[in-house]
Amino acid sequence: MARRRFDIPFHKSLFFTISGLFIVFVAIAVSLQYVQERNIRRNNLNSLLQEHNRHVARLLPDSCDFDNDSIITIFSHYPYRLTLIDIASGRVILDNSVDKHIATSHLNRPEIVAAIAGSEKAYSTRYSETMNNTYFYAALQHNNYIIRSSMPYDETLSAILHVDYHFGYILIGVALLFIIALFIFCHLLGRSISELDELVQAAEQNKPIRHSTSIANDMLSHITQNLRSAYEALRQAREALALEEEKLLAHIQTSREGIAIFKHNKQMIVSNNLFIQYINHITDKTIDSDLNLIFSEPLLSDIINFVNRPFPLISNDGNTASKQIRINKNGKLFIVKGILFHDNSFEISIFDNTEREREDLLKKQLTQNIAHELKTPVSSIRGYLETILTTDTLDNEKQTLFIERSYAQARRLSDLLNDISMLNRLDETSDIFDRQELDLSVIIKDAITESATALENKSMHIDTQGITTPMPLMGNHSLLYSIFRNLIDNAIAYAGEGSKILIDCYMVDDKHYYISFADNGVGVEEVHLQRLFERFYRVDKGRSRKLGGTGLGLAIVKNAVMFHNGEIMAKNAQGGGLDILFTLRKG
Repeated sequence: MARRRFDIPFHKSLFFTISGLFIVFVAIAVSLQYVQERNIRRNNLNSLLQEHNRHVARLLPDSCDFDNDSIITIFSHYPYRLTLIDIASGRVILDNSVDKHIATSHLNRPEIVAAIAGSEKAYSTRYSETMNNTYFYAALQHNNYIIRSSMPYDETLSAILHVDYHFGYILIGVALLFIIALFIFCHLLGRSISELDELVQAAEQNKPIRHSTSIANDMLSHITQNLRSAYEALRQAREALALEEEKLLAHIQTSREGIAIFKHNKQMIVSNNLFIQYINHITDKTIDSDLNLIFSEPLLSDIINFVNRPFPLISNDGNTASKQIRINKNGKLFIVKGILFHDNSFEISIFDNTEREREDLLKKQLTQNIAHELKTPVSSIRGYLETILTTDTLDNEKQTLFIERSYAQARRLSDLLNDISMLNRLDETSDIFDRQELDLSVIIKDAITESATALENKSMHIDTQGITTPMPLMGNHSLLYSIFRNLIDNAIAYAGEGSKILIDCYMVDDKHYYISFADNGVGVEEVHLQRLFERFYRVDKGRSRKLGGTGLGLAIVKNAVMFHNGEIMAKNAQGGGLDILFTLRKG
């Protein structure tokens, strides 16, 4: 997943986090050192002033007369501001720095409160309203009095209480060195992590990775290089596997067998259009998306039972186990083979074994059929013309009748030659038919519309199902039109009056349309089904010629379907009538 723009890289986040924590630690250490040294200096100053307080206490008699000159002399010559406070009233008895009387009670002063409480830290720094200056006070209780010494907060006191910052500077210097070292470490770590990130992104997108220029010799770099080597080997193996898979899929799609591969739970992995065609020919119901019909078909029971084995069967020579059966259905002979793989997945292949025999038979009969089909109209034309030329007494009405019949046979002969010509072009030079983007649904509707009169004369009706607009494909308009027009004409000629026709696109996948053209007419005997698409083959020869057919309509349909890379076959519908199944490739 791509990193969002506002995400901070891990190595930067690590650097900022550790640096921040260390800076906080240094700040706390410096602050604690500052507070501790400040308290030490204050305690030292307090000890000094308290020593003076005790000295004053020793000089004071037990019973003091504060008007005594000797006491006043002591206070006046004292080097610091000295204050004597009565504990009972809180008033200032003596203050050597002022002459005026101070009436304010001092019992609430912090140093006084601490001295009365007997604390060793009976000192404070505060502003004196009397002197309009900040003082450092140290108080001592003596009998019923508080002796308090104080120093003004001037340059001398600032020098005494000044904290030495050398320790803090040392810590800050150490912190800077640590942060620089941490930055270098995080930078190297970030480079390794970036390479890992590139490796992960390349793996997600299946892209090759660029050559690393890192010269780091740490464990993470070694791990990254090992992962790079492993990923590159895996990527190359995956590409080789994908190439082999592409070859396999191409083989399956172009194979002349119907092939489908299933997972062990009968879920289809891949199949080609021949498999769908063949399986629909074998089964009585049309297989669309309901694959369960395949596994419930009685004719396939031996294969299904084989692939349903709970464990793979391995032959004595180590090859994958397989089973083969023959199925004769709707005039076709199929060879169905089941192959069971080691992971319980399996393959079902269907081969139409009648194709080669039918092709050989067609080649043998082709010359005979052409000669036979040409002989009938030529003989008719010759007979009518000889009669006209040799019979002098033939009246005009007879002459006109014979000429009309000769013209009809000539048209039939022309249609026959045109059909033969189209089949030859499809067989030999099919590339002369151009391909373009078409809408199959429009072609089907055009064929139905242009057959409307003939359908109405036979009281026939065409329904469509699954024919939606658009149905795009690359193909030849003339050949696609001939498919549906010939199928409709064939149904009109042979299905029987009042029959119904259903054109059903019963399945669509990425590459093919699967179409059923079915009628509910008289149908065809099974012995004829495999030969319906042969040239000149007729189920009822006499009736076919009376209807004017050339015997090549369904052959043209088959070749036009094959031109569009499809397959076609016929079977009798379950409810009666003929069902012609074919596929058309989209591109």
